[in-house]
Order: sequence, then C-alpha cells, then structure tokens
Amino acid sequence: MESTLVVQLFLALGLIIGAAQLAGSLARAVGQPRVFGELVAGVLLGPTLLDMLHWGAFANPVLLSSTVEEFAELGVLFLMFTVGLEVHLRELLSVGKVAIWGGVIGAALPVVMVLPVVVPFDYSLKTALFVGVVMAATSVSISAQTLLELGVLRTKEGLGLLATAVVDDILAILLLSVVIATLGSDAANASVLELAWIFVRMVLFLGGALAVAWYVLPGLFDWLYHNPRLMQGTASFALIAALIFGWAADALGGVAAITGAFVAGMGLSQTTSRAKHEIVSTVHHISYAFLVPIFFVNVGLHVDLTEIGADMIPLAILLLVVAVISKVAGSGIGARLGGFSNGESLRLGVCMISRGEVGLIIASLLLAENLLDKKLFQPVFLVILLTTVLTPPLVRLVFRGHAATIQSQPLSTATGD
Repeated sequence: MESTLVVQLFLALGLIIGAAQLAGSLARAVGQPRVFGELVAGVLLGPTLLDMLHWGAFANPVLLSSTVEEFAELGVLFLMFTVGLEVHLRELLSVGKVAIWGGVIGAALPVVMVLPVVVPFDYSLKTALFVGVVMAATSVSISAQTLLELGVLRTKEGLGLLATAVVDDILAILLLSVVIATLGSDAANASVLELAWIFVRMVLFLGGALAVAWYVLPGLFDWLYHNPRLMQGTASFALIAALIFGWAADALGGVAAITGAFVAGMGLSQTTSRAKHEIVSTVHHISYAFLVPIFFVNVGLHVDLTEIGADMIPLAILLLVVAVISKVAGSGIGARLGGFSNGESLRLGVCMISRGEVGLIIASLLLAENLLDKKLFQPVFLVILLTTVLTPPLVRLVFRGHAATIQSQPLSTATGD
C-alpha cells in the first residue's frame, strides 16, 4: 500500500495540472497566452484565494510544498532546455546587428531604470539590482504567438524579434548567474581573489560547455539516431544531456542550472532535422503536459496578492511603467542602431515588453536564493503578469494596417534579404 503522503501528492499534482490545462485553454479562448492562464490558476489555488496546500486532505503542507517545488524545478530546467532547442542561429544571421544591439540595450536599460525606482522604497541598491535583472528578461513566446496569428512571424520584424530575444535571454540568464554567484549568500563573505575565481570558473565552464554542446552533442545524437539499436533512446539521451548540463552548470561552473540546460538545448538544435524532431516532440510532451504547468502554477502558489499593502502599490505601478518604457526604448533604440527603420524599431520594442516565463524563472530563482523577499516578490510578480497580458493587444495595435502590407511582400523582401 502506498504511503499516505505519496497518495496525497498524486491528488495535489492532479489538481495542479488539471487547473493549469483548464485555465490555459480558457486563456487561449480569450486571446491570451496559455502561460497567463496557468499563472492565474496558481494564484487562485494559492493563499490569495483557495490556499490549496493547506486543505484538510493534505496532512503535511510543508513537505508537500517542498515536493511540488522540486517538480517545478524540473519543469523550469526542461523549459529552458526547450527554449534552447528553438534557437536557429543560421536563420537569424540576417538580423544579427539588430539582435546584438537590441538584445544588449534592451537587457541593460531596464536594469538601469529600475534602480532609482526601487531604492526610494527603502530597499538596498543590491536588492534593486536583483529586481532589475528580473526586468531585463523578455518572453519571446508571447509575442511570437501573436505574430504567428497575424501571419507576420517570418517577416523582418518577426525574425528580428526571435534573434533579439535570444540575445536578451542569454544576457538575462548570464546576469542571473553573475548576481547569484557574486552577490548571493555563498559569496557574501568572499575575498577579492575568491570573487575573481568565481568569474574565471564561470567563463571556463561556459566556454567548455558551449564547445561540447556545439561540436560534440550534435554529432553524438545524430549517430545515436541512426544506430538501429539505440534509435529508440535518442530522446532519452537528450533528457540526460539537459540534466547533466544542468548539474554541471551549478556544480562545476557556479552558474544557474537552467544556464546549462539552455546551452545543451542550443547544441542539440544543430542536429539533423529528423533526430531533432524526435527530441523536440518527446521533450515537449514531457515538459508541457506535466512539468512546465507545475512550474507556472507553483509560482502562483507562492504569491498572496492580498498581502500587497498600500505601500507597495505605488512601487508596482512604477515598475510596470518602467518595464514597458525600458523595453520599448531599449530594444527599439538597439534595433534602430542595427539598421531598422523607426517604425520597425517601435514594433520590435513593443514585441519585447512581455517578461512571461523567463521573468518568472529569474524571479523564482532569486526568491529561492533569498535574494528577493516575499513582500517584494508580490509586486514583481504582478508586473510580470501584467506585461504578459498587455503585450498581445499592444502588438496587434502597432501592427494594425502594417500586417497586411508586409504579408503581401515576398519573404526575401520582408526579411531584408
């Protein structure tokens, strides 16, 4: 007979995944991304309304919460692995300058603009920097889905969005790794030499991991795929790569585990199309049917919007304004420097507003590292949620009338080739 606590975990996971799927479908039905519905489901199941983990059906809420958190960590690991699998570097070279300028300025400007907003609310400069790192993130999936629905994803702006978001995500993840390594609890009492070693260790790991992912993983997995005796295990080896790279990132490189999974995904994105299809299909099924919904709902389970006091509402409003302006201006200016026109730059900047799942990943990891307290996490979460909601209608607004024009152009013209 199964342990009572294990059986209760079955019930909790069933409720979490069921609520996520239902809310995600409802969100899509009203024109919002699934992630929005999953976040709302977590908020409703959390202490804001239902406080599910403290129902009488669950004998040990603390242990249950810890176990759900571990499933959520697997979810975020595989989420970033799938993000890496979607990186098509060769296709994005045509907008390389836009990606670099837009990604760098689009990630840096939110950090700079957040500092003078958070510090006046009696938070340290270090804490304000953590919030800035969250705001540096962007979610390509939200805008990409909207552009796909408009039929303009493979236009100049669409490719610019994908490329810029890749650079932005890499920088945001690296910023996260840097602040955790240098400002986290493990580095609080570190000497100058120890801090220098942290940076050297990070650089060595990233260089080595990128080399292995780029030059070893694709050939290895292509060989596995074409080996009749091992072909059925190709997707399993992909999951193994994500897990090992995630472990190595933390244990060997001192960077966030999601960085390693992201690097592994980037490497495997270069495999042959048939092998990649099997990897992507399997990982997507495991991730989005099981683990990723747990991650998004789990974020909401840790949020109590009723605890946002009157003193935090002005901060939430200011953060929202800064979150919108900094991305539109930062990525827009970068796109203009990269060669886009004013209109194209504005549209790209608007597409970068949503913080979505990447912002949530960073905020959740900072919360887990005790670098963000729960009181500050509430308005930060609210801003992430609102930027996710605002982005689709804003994208539709700036593309109104323009979508039909660029759809009528040949792809080579629309993409600037």
